[in-house]
Amino acid sequence: MPHRTEEATAGTDLSGGPSLLLAMGPGVAERLFTDAHRARLTAVTRTDPYLVAHDLADPPSAVAAALADAELLLTCWGVTPLDERVLDSAPRLRAVVHAAGSVKHHITRACWDRGLLVASAAAANAQPVAEYTLAAILFANKRVLHSAHRYRELRAAHDWRPELDGAGNHGRTVGVVGASRIGRRVIELLRPFDLRVLLYDPYADADEAARLGAEAVSLDDLCLRSDIVTVHAPEIPATRHMIDARRLSLMPDGATLINTARGSLVDTDALLPDLLSGRLSAVLDVTAPEVPPAGSPLYDLPNVLLTPHVAGSLGRELYRMADLALDEVERYALGRPFAEPVVPAALDRSA
Repeated sequence: MPHRTEEATAGTDLSGGPSLLLAMGPGVAERLFTDAHRARLTAVTRTDPYLVAHDLADPPSAVAAALADAELLLTCWGVTPLDERVLDSAPRLRAVVHAAGSVKHHITRACWDRGLLVASAAAANAQPVAEYTLAAILFANKRVLHSAHRYRELRAAHDWRPELDGAGNHGRTVGVVGASRIGRRVIELLRPFDLRVLLYDPYADADEAARLGAEAVSLDDLCLRSDIVTVHAPEIPATRHMIDARRLSLMPDGATLINTARGSLVDTDALLPDLLSGRLSAVLDVTAPEVPPAGSPLYDLPNVLLTPHVAGSLGRELYRMADLALDEVERYALGRPFAEPVVPAALDRSA
């Protein structure tokens, strides 16, 4: 089916459902939606599934007309922040469904003041991050990064037993920092393995941690006792450098730090000496800055796996977010409450 730009004419009414406008960055909709997704949209809403608003602040005429009529926005990465100016151009807007994770970039105080309903596909985006983390945990305890690097160096038969003595996942302890959607999913994925799981979260007490399958501990105790420390807390002022020099010093020799949350949660300058000495290892999908300088040792250290923020949804995993978002659109069209609502009071302690 042909791609239609913002300058295209909005489509005709294909149903009696709410009027919907897609709003996201250039190229996002093409990766996010299949023809089947677009068919679902047109079955329950009045929309042009090929009209995508890249700029809501200064839109072309077709988008301006669709925004003025929209009762529902379906957003994703790159959407324009919904400030007072944008909302004034959308007098009929009642709800926003975000086909991605955090809504902090675009859902402003003005949205809550106007009583907009908001839903997010954060639960769908949590799945690939949790899967990445599970793989990182199992590989780290198995010392796969070390053996692969050494094998590349040796290129010959070798007695691996002395070097890998003590490796393996049996009886290891994993410390999960943050009972977020991702943190909870990681704990769930760890259940089939012979691992002890510790949990630090100031909002999760001992009973809740036990229900999840973990032991509630302080952050210091978690760092002291864990072979793996994996970070899944939100980026808020209170979590900046929560893994600092003192807490890194508590981690046992040979432990691994995994960060798939936000780079600011770990003090990278404090981490580097422990990585350079080989005392600790790390799996880092996020860093601060987002892209380390070209001369950073993180790119070359044999005990560091550095990936370019790919733990979250990409490729076919985007379809899972689209599916969840369209489920929410259908619920709204049927007059039902969202299954994954965003609550303003929870934003201070969520991503």
